[in-house]
Amino acid sequence: MTRLPLPHWLKPAPDSIAGQDMRAGRSPWLPLIHVVWSVWVFLTPMMAGGGYGYSLRWMLLTAVSYPLFLLLYAACVYAAPRKAHAAAMGLVLMCLVLLPWYPSGLSYFVFGCVMLQPRRQRSLLAYIAVLAALNAVLLAYALWLGYPWQALVWMPTVTAIIGLLVMADRINQQREAALKLSQDEVRRLATLAERERIGRDLHDLLGHTLSMVALKSDLAGRLVDRDPAAARGEIAEVSRVARDALSQVRRAVSGIRAAGIAAELASAKLLLETDGIAFDYRLEDGFTDNALPPGVESALAMTVREAATNIQRHARAHHAQVSFGVEAGEAVLRVVDDGRGGAIVPGNGLTGMRERIEAVRGRLRVDTGHGKGTRIEARVPLAANDDDPS
Repeated sequence: MTRLPLPHWLKPAPDSIAGQDMRAGRSPWLPLIHVVWSVWVFLTPMMAGGGYGYSLRWMLLTAVSYPLFLLLYAACVYAAPRKAHAAAMGLVLMCLVLLPWYPSGLSYFVFGCVMLQPRRQRSLLAYIAVLAALNAVLLAYALWLGYPWQALVWMPTVTAIIGLLVMADRINQQREAALKLSQDEVRRLATLAERERIGRDLHDLLGHTLSMVALKSDLAGRLVDRDPAAARGEIAEVSRVARDALSQVRRAVSGIRAAGIAAELASAKLLLETDGIAFDYRLEDGFTDNALPPGVESALAMTVREAATNIQRHARAHHAQVSFGVEAGEAVLRVVDDGRGGAIVPGNGLTGMRERIEAVRGRLRVDTGHGKGTRIEARVPLAANDDDPS
């Protein structure tokens, strides 16, 4: 589905509330849903007495103040923190200015208090202190104006509850964003480390070998006329060294490919243990001694990623385990969790897992039951993938 773009004049600042939502993949329109609570601006006169009900004065003040409220609220959502806080204080001040003639302005006060909340958790105590001070000022001012205390007693409770709930939700969103960044960083560092290792391995393996090939080739060229037999011996030695180098490169590439699985295991451990799910893995005897064809390694690594994501999102598990092994010429991956299990629903990554495994001539089995967790087993024949050119 195509996301409705924001108009150019409403472009959010990078560190604004909407900007943070966009980085997390959420719609920048989402924070505006809270404007629906401004309906109390229009309902308050129904409950107000003493000449504060619907009147020409109420209509005029609403016509002037409500568009200003919408403008200030948009600034709270789309502006940088400093400007957003100024806009929130503007909402509070607008309430205080209008209060002698306009009880509906109390809704602007609630919005202002909520939008004053800090962007970082460590400022929570300061935010509570600001809420208490603003509510004390409002109560004293409203009582001085003659408002009945029964109409005001709910204000501190409402502003505190809504403000803290919204702040808690935002803190959770920030933690999710930080977790995603951590996972991306693990993958980036694993890739960087692997590139450095590849460079070292290629230098160590090929530098000496190619130097030897060059020297023996030169020697064979000089001997070819004077001593053909010796030249043939040198050429045979060049051939032997080249084959040995090719074998070493193949072993090195097998080790490089194994690092893809290592990176996915590290990422899965970070993802699950951050969410409170214990995770461990083991490489069974024989696995590290067998070179995986590139396609097999890629399919198994992506299966680990999809399985870990499903466990984190859907399983409600306490523990998960991954194991790799080689059995009867097949690479075997098992992923087990102790989550809620239940019926297998198409999607949730299972279709992608099955397609990847079947693409390398393997088979995927998923066993699950209500309250019994889920067990995923992937088996891929190694001999059938020896011709993989990847």
